[in-house]
Amino acid sequence: MVQKPVTSIEVAQLAGVSQPTVSRAFDPEASVAPETRARVLAAAHKLGYQPNVIARSLSTQRTNIVGLVMANLTNSQFYPVVLDAFTERLQAVGKQTLLFNAAPDRPVDEILPRILGYRVDALVIVSTTPSSEIIDECTQTGTPVILFNRFAPETSANSICCDNVAGGRRVADLLLDAGHERIAYLAGIASTATNSMREKGFSDRLRERGYGRPLREQGAYTYESGLAATRRLLALSTPPDAIFCAADIMALGAIDAARQAGLSIPDDLSIVGFDDIPVAGWPAYDLTTIRQPIAQMVATAVALIAAAEPDSGQTHLLPGELIRRGSVRSNHGNQTS
Repeated sequence: MVQKPVTSIEVAQLAGVSQPTVSRAFDPEASVAPETRARVLAAAHKLGYQPNVIARSLSTQRTNIVGLVMANLTNSQFYPVVLDAFTERLQAVGKQTLLFNAAPDRPVDEILPRILGYRVDALVIVSTTPSSEIIDECTQTGTPVILFNRFAPETSANSICCDNVAGGRRVADLLLDAGHERIAYLAGIASTATNSMREKGFSDRLRERGYGRPLREQGAYTYESGLAATRRLLALSTPPDAIFCAADIMALGAIDAARQAGLSIPDDLSIVGFDDIPVAGWPAYDLTTIRQPIAQMVATAVALIAAAEPDSGQTHLLPGELIRRGSVRSNHGNQTS
């Protein structure tokens, strides 16, 4: 016979408190005296009581669930790290995550109305960008929208990004200081703001220092595209002696393409990435890269969610960090400040 679930009324009777106090004791944001909370939790443990999260959300109008929308989870190896950081940080403040995997070949706008049906407290959109119309629709329903690692100007959504322009400029200085004369940029998906901002910072800084326009090949934020694009660059009559890749995952493909062509990294070819995914630090790749401040970016996003304030349409830029490893040759004495 199935045992009848323990109710909050039974817990209240054993703990010697009211039933609403039991509900508040299981809410980490509620004001409950520590000794009272401890007594309620002890009684719940003794009786085997588990609170009904769904029922509580109906009465409080809060689910304590944050929707995360991601695409291409397995391609870049960057976003699984982001997902792990989000779930850990949100759970620490008493919230859970509900993951929605957006199809890479379909507009994310198609699934957002369905997501709103789950009454999430906030929506974090990662690795894909919705239209301004659907963002405004979300905020009008009282669901804050946060864009992570991308931005949508002239919308009500707050954006949190690494300073991609500054990162691109830092890479340009690094390669010029190392004495490189044939520099290339391996682009990510053309429509993404992350790619355009990294390329802008890189190209602008090269021009400021009198270099001119770099070589360019198109990639797609995948290992395979980095491999293929680097092979095309190396097939040129005058191939590059340095490549800045818009993402680490493409840089890994670039390193393997160079090695397959018999080149030595970094003696024959320097390669730089962006993100600092875990594989970048493996001895087999030893990739120099711009590290995105994932922990700080996630903390900023969670703080905005906890504040529960109306979306202000602000962009929060956080600086990346240059991580120097063995894939770039040493400077030639012409450093810039």
